[in-house]
Order: sequence, then C-alpha cells, then structure tokens
Amino acid sequence: MNFARLRSFMLAFVVVAAVQGAAADESTTTNLQEEVRSLRARLDALEKKLAAVSAKQETTTTAAAPTAPPAPMALLALPSIGGSSGSKAGAAYMNMSFDVLMNAGWTSTPDVGSIQKGGHDPSQRGFSLRNAEIALDGAVDPYFKGFANIVLFTEPDEGTGIELEEAYVLTTSMPEDLQIKAGRFFAEFGRQNNQHPHSWAFVDQPLVLNRMFGEDGLRQNGIRLSWLAPTPNYTEVLLGVFNGQGEDAFSFRYPGEVGADGVSRLYGRATVDRQLDTLSDLLLVPRIMTSFDLTDEQTLVLGASAALGPNDTGENCRTLVYGADAFWKWKPAHAEGGWPFVTWQTEVLGRNFQADADPAAGLSAENLHDGGLYSQVQWGFVPRWVLGLRGEYVTGDTSISPAANEERPTEKRVSPNITWFPTEFSKLRLQYNHTWRDDLTDEDAIWLQLEFMLGAHAAHKY
Repeated sequence: MNFARLRSFMLAFVVVAAVQGAAADESTTTNLQEEVRSLRARLDALEKKLAAVSAKQETTTTAAAPTAPPAPMALLALPSIGGSSGSKAGAAYMNMSFDVLMNAGWTSTPDVGSIQKGGHDPSQRGFSLRNAEIALDGAVDPYFKGFANIVLFTEPDEGTGIELEEAYVLTTSMPEDLQIKAGRFFAEFGRQNNQHPHSWAFVDQPLVLNRMFGEDGLRQNGIRLSWLAPTPNYTEVLLGVFNGQGEDAFSFRYPGEVGADGVSRLYGRATVDRQLDTLSDLLLVPRIMTSFDLTDEQTLVLGASAALGPNDTGENCRTLVYGADAFWKWKPAHAEGGWPFVTWQTEVLGRNFQADADPAAGLSAENLHDGGLYSQVQWGFVPRWVLGLRGEYVTGDTSISPAANEERPTEKRVSPNITWFPTEFSKLRLQYNHTWRDDLTDEDAIWLQLEFMLGAHAAHKY
C-alpha cells in the first residue's frame, strides 16, 4: 500500500477545507493551521503503525506462498496531489457511442435488393434499420490506441443480425513517421470504402463499390503499415496485407453462392476452396495519397489504390482491382461552424478478374473486365443544410458465361438529396434515386433517413 500517497491525499483534503474555511472567516486561520499540524502528527504515527503491520503481513505471506501474485489493489495507482498517476493504461479513458441510421421509403419495384445492393442500404419498402453501431476507442498504453465497431441491423423478416465490423490497434510512437494498424478493419482503398455509413454523404453505397467489393466493402483481418513521407505537402504511403477470404473479400477468395445442387459458384463457374498456403495467397492493398492547398480557401486530395490477390474460380486465378480518387473542398475564410462549403468527390475503379475454365459447365478460361465510377457534389449553402447530387456508372464486358453477364450488368444511377443537421448528433436526409439497368425497366426510389448518436465518437479522417 502506498502510504505516502494516502497521506498526501488526506493532507491535501484538509488543506483545501482549511482554505475554504479561512475564506469564510479569516479569524480561524491560526486555529486551522494548528489542526493541520496536529493531524500531520497523527498521520505520521498512523503511517508507522500501518507500515509495521504491512511488513509483518508481507513476511508471513512470503514464507507461506513465495510465488503468490500481488493483491489486485496493488495494481491501482493513486494519483498524487497536483500531478498525474504516471499510468497511461487502457483505463485512462475510453470513448463510447451508439449511432443509429433508420430509413423509411418506397421503391417502384418490390425487389428492393435489385437496386439497393449495399449491405447498409435500405433493404425493403417501408421501414428498415441497417446500421446501429456501437463504437469504442481509447488509449491502450503509451504505445497503442484501440478501436472497435460493433454493428447491429435488422433483416427484411425483422430478424436482427450482428457483426464485428472493426477491432484494431494503432501504434502511437513509432520512429520515422511510421504507423502500424493491426486487427480487423476496412482496407484503405479509395475514399469511401473505409468510411462508416454514418459518414456517407448519401443514403446508399455507390454501385461501383458494390461491384468490386460486395455489399459490405473490403474488410478483413490483417495489418497495415503507413509512412508519412517528408514532402512539403501531405503525402502518405500505405500497404495493407490481409487474409483476403470470405464475403468481405468479394473479388478474391470468395466461393460465391451455394446452388440447389450444393455446389458453390461465382460468375457461373464452380469454385474451389483455396487455402492460405503461401504468402502469394494473401491480399495486398497498396495506396498513396497526397493533398495540396490550392489557395487559402481550397484543398485538393488525390489518391491511387490497388488490391491484388487470388480468387476462388481456380487454383492459379488472381484478381486485380485498381482505382484513382479525388476530393476537392472550398470553404471561405468567413465560414462559421463549417458553413458555407462546397465539396466534390470522385472515384474511378477497374477490375481484371481471371476466371478459370469449368468443363462441366462448358466454359473456357477468360478474363472478366469491369469498370465504373461515381462523382458527387455537396453544397452546404446555409448553416445545417446541405444539398447533394451524385451520378454513377458501372459496366462489365460480355462473358461467355450467361450467369456472369447477369451478375455484371451495366447500371447507371442519379441521386439528388438534401440533408438537415439539427445538431452534430443528429441528421435528417431525403434522397431520390433513379436507376437504369440493362434490358430491364428503369426503377425509382425515395428514402428518408434519420440518424441520431449518443455519446462521444472518435473523429474521422479528413
């Protein structure tokens, strides 16, 4: 037991009480000082007695059990008066928040999933709740910060699902402007893939990200190394290494859907269960990004990304996804609270998917090429109000597999919206979608989204 700290704490408490009492009646100052001296003497005597008892107990305990662990209370450091505890453990602080996105709306087709393909998009006519996120972050120790996101969502049948979306640590004290991120997290490919739905500027995920990375984006267990280059402007180089398997690695080691015959197929081909046998079976995600201040009121951020790894259509088949992105922001010098502003964000992606032969299905090997983009503008015209407009396009070349053509149609969508932020903890968004699809009727959708947040949420990267 740390008697010196206990003593300091008690003396400080008495001194504070004495000072407060003196402020009320200066004539009592002398009496209070005498009381402090008396208490100090009593504490000295008490400390000596406690030290003697403690020494006797330690001697007895050591003789009886020399390897016994310290008592739990010994792990609790009492802070000294006017200073810190000297401990920066995970208990130092932890932010916790609960963020909910609810949607209400209607579509011209009852098959909502055919036009709203993202895992956090509205999933049905009427009401849906596709993202209720518990977010945790805090200091682990002087070397790491920890982050976790647990997401709950409802299915169209009103069942509830849950997933561990992210759980990772970030280093805080590596030399040479290096940083390591390790755990489960969204790959830093482009701008939107690693953003959580409550950070999106629109209700739904862009069509081109659905095509390349599946309904939940590219999210895996792995590690990422980043380096802040010593350039006049901000430049960061990143490399992620992941398992690259399962539904959250859609274009890579993902076996597809199981058919009525019990066989898993992707793009019409029977898939194999590729294992992680060599380093070449890992998924690599490099990225470089840089930003420039064009003027005192304008900033431009440019990035390029790639994702390279095996896919499950054959033992030697691989997939390459590549992309470029740009983000521009204007905010005048007289802006208050962030308004007014204008932002423009664009991402262009392409994919080369090596599909193996499937003799049973009468399919030879081929390379499937897909590409697309989205471009969106936001205008914060008055405080708390933002107008948005997004255009999208995604397409794929013609395959010898009818199933691959059906799963990779040409799609276009335009989406205007308006968002009102009553405070930083809530928002209301109204959005309209018009979607064009190959050989199918055009479809319309209108969505009203409500967000509310409880607690403190860590800041997102600019």
